[in-house]
Amino acid sequence: MARQLTIIMAQINLLVGDINANTDAVIATAKAAIAEHSADIIAFPELTLTGYPPEDLLLRPSLQVRINKAIGRILAANLDIHMVIGYPEKSGQQLFNALTVIKGTRCLANYRKQHLPNYQVFDERRYFDQGSRPCIVKIADVNVAFTICEDMWEQEPVIQARAADAQLMININASPYHMKKIEDRKQLLHTRAREGKFPIVYVNLVGGQDELVFDGGSMVVVDTGDCHFLAPAFQSGLQHVVVDLPEVAGHPCTVPLQTIAPPMSVEAEIYQALVLGVRDYANKNSFKGVVLGLSGGIDSALTLAIAVDALGAQRVQAVMMPFQFTSQLSQDAAAEQAHLLGVTYQVIPIAPIYAAFIAALSDEFAGTAVDVSEQNLQARCRGVLLMAISNKKGLLVLTTGNKSEIAVGYSTLYGDMAGGFDVLKDVSKTMVYRLSHYRNTTHLPHTGNVIPLAVIERAPTAELAPGQLDQDSLPLYDELDKILEHYVEQDLSAAAIIALGFNADVVKRVLRMVDLNEYKRRQSPIGVRLTRRGFGRDRRYPITNAWPLGE
Repeated sequence: MARQLTIIMAQINLLVGDINANTDAVIATAKAAIAEHSADIIAFPELTLTGYPPEDLLLRPSLQVRINKAIGRILAANLDIHMVIGYPEKSGQQLFNALTVIKGTRCLANYRKQHLPNYQVFDERRYFDQGSRPCIVKIADVNVAFTICEDMWEQEPVIQARAADAQLMININASPYHMKKIEDRKQLLHTRAREGKFPIVYVNLVGGQDELVFDGGSMVVVDTGDCHFLAPAFQSGLQHVVVDLPEVAGHPCTVPLQTIAPPMSVEAEIYQALVLGVRDYANKNSFKGVVLGLSGGIDSALTLAIAVDALGAQRVQAVMMPFQFTSQLSQDAAAEQAHLLGVTYQVIPIAPIYAAFIAALSDEFAGTAVDVSEQNLQARCRGVLLMAISNKKGLLVLTTGNKSEIAVGYSTLYGDMAGGFDVLKDVSKTMVYRLSHYRNTTHLPHTGNVIPLAVIERAPTAELAPGQLDQDSLPLYDELDKILEHYVEQDLSAAAIIALGFNADVVKRVLRMVDLNEYKRRQSPIGVRLTRRGFGRDRRYPITNAWPLGE
């Protein structure tokens, strides 16, 4: 019978900055790996002890004191298992994104991350210095190499490990989700495992951290490039994999085909990412629950369903705030959905509040025509009510604007943008419809049409003026979303987008709207990042600028 190593990929959810709790989790998880699996190795995610990304917490003077205490506690636990733990390592004036391999009361080795990402949502070069050397630890007479996250995206660390006679590699990660990211990782590991000629155990973080969601999806790819183990995405747990040790000294380890999580549709991935992002933001920031304005439109309806799936109906409050332009369809649909999902539901008409504002502004508005100012005032009445409920009850206000609206400024600053977390911030309007159909047909609690069909089938409208439709002010969403994808996510110029066959006047108008509304987005709540380039950490454009549209 072949000799084997039992490896636990600790796909766990950590809290940034809570070094004590994260250390408790390391010790408890390692003990469970021993008791439940008789494991030889347990590998934790990148920067285990601080959580990821710790950002400027890394600059705090007490950082290393706290890290040293944490490592001391782990050593004092004296656990009979090889633990691979990520942490920030201070050495003189330098700081490294590092990992340590601990067994019992000894630190067996350290590795310093060699490739520091400084693109998209990453800015590790702001904090860390680069490592340069491979790390090999002999475990059960096998040379095990260790790397950290971005090291897999470059060839050099794998070639180093191969030159050092590695027979197995463990790579720890905090790799955030975006659409189709799991397939990207599979392709990357396919290449690296074939280059190294050894299996790669890829361990990834799970959980929400502000706008980032880490999806897990830990996996093992063998030297042929085939995936022989894939953990479920968006779920915490101890992922147990068996590695066969080589019968011939110096040969690579082998990994028999084991658990492969079934593939997920794009809609399923996105929906689970949104649920996890809302749950962790609310819970990790100690909110009692959430409150949102339920308008009878599709965006707020989808947001309500996500909130209930994330937190449970007992922690969700929905408020309908009708005005004279609010249709009976909207009021009926909101009440129907709130009843079906079992959330706390109130109706608070805004007509008296609006009238009081108009009276107070009568001198300022005298002699002027009714315009968007009065429309925005309606939205701001609603924003004030929701924020008051938030303050009184300790609830997080969820805003409901989607990426298409936020891109072109089809939202009201201090109105429907007022709140703490925008669930749909990186979800295009066309994807909102896809997710709504997905939620109505998937098998979760409250199955069936939890988003009323009348809401899905109606023409989009803000209902801030008589007969108002979104398409009175915007191109059709199918066209708008394609233009926005090219401009926001792919950074194509106006000329390049027009060359793809879009109407030149429409393109210039849309891009101008995107550029003019940067000041609004800078003041908007954060939301879950889902695409390769969302509004937030990904895209940093100056508010004040005179860059002309063109090439």
